[in-house]
Amino acid sequence: MKEVEIGTPFGTAKAHLRSADEPRAALILGHGAGGGVTAPDLVAVARVAHSAGLSVALVEQPYRVAGRRAPAPAHHLDAAWTTVIGHLHTGELRGLPLLAGGRSSGARVACRTADATGVGGVLCLAFPLQPPPRSGAAPSPSRLPELDAVTVPMLVVQGSRDRFGVPLSTEMRTVVQVAADHSLRTDLGAVEDAVGTWLSGLVAARSGAS
Repeated sequence: MKEVEIGTPFGTAKAHLRSADEPRAALILGHGAGGGVTAPDLVAVARVAHSAGLSVALVEQPYRVAGRRAPAPAHHLDAAWTTVIGHLHTGELRGLPLLAGGRSSGARVACRTADATGVGGVLCLAFPLQPPPRSGAAPSPSRLPELDAVTVPMLVVQGSRDRFGVPLSTEMRTVVQVAADHSLRTDLGAVEDAVGTWLSGLVAARSGAS
């Protein structure tokens, strides 16, 4: 595992990079709002992707590197993420087809920046579709537009008991439900199976088209 520090407009980000011997592509993953890159589902997915012949980068946003738990504003997250992907694409992951994703907040960032970063696919773990209602407060808006705006193949792995709800599949979006809540930790085997199948099919399709 190699650690790469990357300067962004909002502080230093850190990429934990595990390179494949003969990489077929690269998967870059971001963490949730209050968590880090050691979340069980991120670790499991990184392992599956590496076993499938992909180089994998787990990215810590600058606020986490600085020791803060409260997440930065969305535009800070997006700008830092875009900078990190640009750095990796011209550096450690040069020449590789890129896929992006993350869990919860990290999945939202990957969706919002998919066009800007030019990735070939997006992987969402526990996408926070609809914030649970708070007592006495008006309902928060759905984040479905962020998913719908993605124009490349996408996999959403969602717990069937996720308090944020479950999005529907579309032509570009495959949704797989597993027996878990928002953490996904109670059915990591199903998460690994879904991600492994999707990655293999996507990488094979891209290889065949090139």
